[in-house]
Amino acid sequence: MHIENTAAIVTGAASGLGAATAARLAELGARVTGFDLANALKNAPVIDGVRYHPVDVSDSHDVAAGVKAAANNGAPLRIVVNCAGIAPSMRVVGKNGAHDLDFYAKVIQVNLIGTFAVMAKAAEEIAKTPALDDGQRGVIINTASIAAFDGQVGQAAYASSKSGVVGLTLSCARDLAQHGIRVLAIAPGIIDSPMLATISEEFRAGLAAGVPFPQRLGQPEEYAQLAVALVEHNYLNGETIRMDGALRMAPR
Repeated sequence: MHIENTAAIVTGAASGLGAATAARLAELGARVTGFDLANALKNAPVIDGVRYHPVDVSDSHDVAAGVKAAANNGAPLRIVVNCAGIAPSMRVVGKNGAHDLDFYAKVIQVNLIGTFAVMAKAAEEIAKTPALDDGQRGVIINTASIAAFDGQVGQAAYASSKSGVVGLTLSCARDLAQHGIRVLAIAPGIIDSPMLATISEEFRAGLAAGVPFPQRLGQPEEYAQLAVALVEHNYLNGETIRMDGALRMAPR
């Protein structure tokens, strides 16, 4: 599918994977609406072709308003890339007792339900657009994680939320096939993103050393590169693709 002269939504667009993806889509001619929390958008990069809309993906009213804005951005809405997410950690039984259920619910609400909410509302709008070749109307790319397969100690909430994203992929691809909408997921490994901004260089080097090849952290621009390739490859559908340098995570 051609990217030029389409409208796109990118969530988590103020930084990291989302910012890189929004920039790349805009560079290729898409009219991008970037979703993120209002506080995060205060520091969002200024990018030609990207306009920002304050959206908390865990709030259905925010999502509906944001999707409406994207669908009225002067081109047919055909592309969605869900990058918004949080990655806190907590053990099932820790020093302070059992895992906090509100904490668990918050991670699921943002990472899984938020992803689904944006996907469902956006799919409703994409389904209204004129069909292209093969009846195609659009593509939705969600962000899973290798934690969906290799969840580590303390990642019960995060890993299960990302496993849910993987579980959505084939089911939603089949569900939305009648509307000409493809659904895919990317499962990144260890990416040099704001989530790692607080760790030391020594610890960062240790993480990189565990990656078979290339022996370094992944870059947000590489995620954006893969997202664009998935958008443009019309026969890829219902698949979760690992982007991890062949890394398989140890228990801790």
